[in-house]
Amino acid sequence: MQLETYISDLLYRYECVTIPEFGSFITHRVSASINETTHTFYPPKKAVSFNEQIQHTDGLLAHYIADLEKIPFEVAAKKIAKRVSTLKLFLLQGKTVTFNNIGELRYNSEGKILFEPTYKLNYLTDAFGLSPFEAPAIIREMHKKKVEQLEQVIPLNITPEKRKSRPYFKYAAVAVIAMTIGGFSASNYYTNKIETYNELAQEEATKQLDTKIQQATFSLNPLPAITLNVTKQSGNYHIIAGAFRVEENCNKTITQLRKAGFNARHIGKNKYGLYQVAYGSYESGKEALKAIREIRKTHNKNAWLLVKKLD
Repeated sequence: MQLETYISDLLYRYECVTIPEFGSFITHRVSASINETTHTFYPPKKAVSFNEQIQHTDGLLAHYIADLEKIPFEVAAKKIAKRVSTLKLFLLQGKTVTFNNIGELRYNSEGKILFEPTYKLNYLTDAFGLSPFEAPAIIREMHKKKVEQLEQVIPLNITPEKRKSRPYFKYAAVAVIAMTIGGFSASNYYTNKIETYNELAQEEATKQLDTKIQQATFSLNPLPAITLNVTKQSGNYHIIAGAFRVEENCNKTITQLRKAGFNARHIGKNKYGLYQVAYGSYESGKEALKAIREIRKTHNKNAWLLVKKLD
């Protein structure tokens, strides 16, 4: 009789399987884990242990054998008792008893049974089909260096987006229209218009950044100069052309924009440490909306509006 086969079957469904007058195999759930040294992910499982103190039969094993072999319960119980006598004899002789797919049993120097489980089977049915796997470590600093190298060649137009995998790319539009700007008042109509434009810019940037990260989304190819009434370089409405990690790229962009007819300027760093370049700054929301419509139409469709009081 292959006793270990029957025990193995029952371990999938029960937490305790008792061999009368011998001991019990007990399972408990173990959560999924990660080996940080080998970067190996292990699924949840049932860990198996053996307790020789629990020997009182509950009839589970005998009933299962009787049902499978189509024999009376008493006959199944006698078969188990006979196998137990053989197991104890092997252990007294100093031999190791092996239960396939469960583990090995042997006596220690004090005459107690030692159990060494095997890990060939996962008795947790919830984890069926799952197996350990290795994944290489993510070295984020390497990605950062690659981006900086890319920006040396092609300036990146970092617009507001929601990017989870690379936090140093995050650049959100500051659109807090509700705050009070000292000495400045604007009508609710223009405030709502500006907020709408900021939201549209953020949505558009989120869709485009993933597909355009390997190429410049802000291109300063020779284009016909456009004439805008942007003589003022003060105000809290700023049309943003791009943001750059390297200050040299920021300065180059300002020079190119000025050659194209814009009153471009550097408006400082944002909270992510990126240098921001503006096409221009405006005193009123009406002027800013008129200018950004023209810029998006003729020069850079990714331009967006930043509402902020500069220091």
